Amino acid sequence: MTAPGLVEGDDGKTRCAWHGNLPDYLAYHDGEWGRPVADDIRLFEKICLEGFQSGLSWLTILRKRENFRAAFAGFDFDKVAAFTGADVERLLGDAGIVRHRGKIVSTINNARRAQELVAEAGSLAAWFWRFEPSPDERPKSFDWATLRAMPTTPASTRISKELKKRGWTFVGPTTVYAFMQAMGMVNDHVEGCVCRAQVEKARMAFRRPA
Repeated sequence: MTAPGLVEGDDGKTRCAWHGNLPDYLAYHDGEWGRPVADDIRLFEKICLEGFQSGLSWLTILRKRENFRAAFAGFDFDKVAAFTGADVERLLGDAGIVRHRGKIVSTINNARRAQELVAEAGSLAAWFWRFEPSPDERPKSFDWATLRAMPTTPASTRISKELKKRGWTFVGPTTVYAFMQAMGMVNDHVEGCVCRAQVEKARMAFRRPA
């Protein structure tokens, strides 16, 4: 019998239970979630998609991700920053994405803010990774109950406040924490998950952007 928050897969390996053994969700859990990212385009994509996820399930967003990439120029923020009102109307007519005017307008706004952040810090990666929480800010043990009790953290609140100060939108502390989990700033695979040690090894080998 597995502990709460864990599930055994068809391959006999124990993992975080949230993927439900759905093939696409399982692939995301095993190969992407929690693994450190330093690529600015992928970081911009992740924070935008977390904003689109607000009020929805992540699985919904994941299954539309290729549509989002096609609609938003691969999340190249220099290209998205040039979008106009005509693009907003185009996107509102795109059934392959989440057609929420506020979130679409937010993505275009945040692309422009991302350009400013790159001008300030050299890269999005350099700016975001400076907020990585220290070990003493993290739980000593990490089970399902611990994960569920952490919808936000002091670090996600700090990042959220700084982004909002710079004009970003749809970047509340909960959204930002989901982004931190996805980009590997923290390792929130539950203890007992086969991926937890793999992700920790990847994080140890990861070279933080200057």
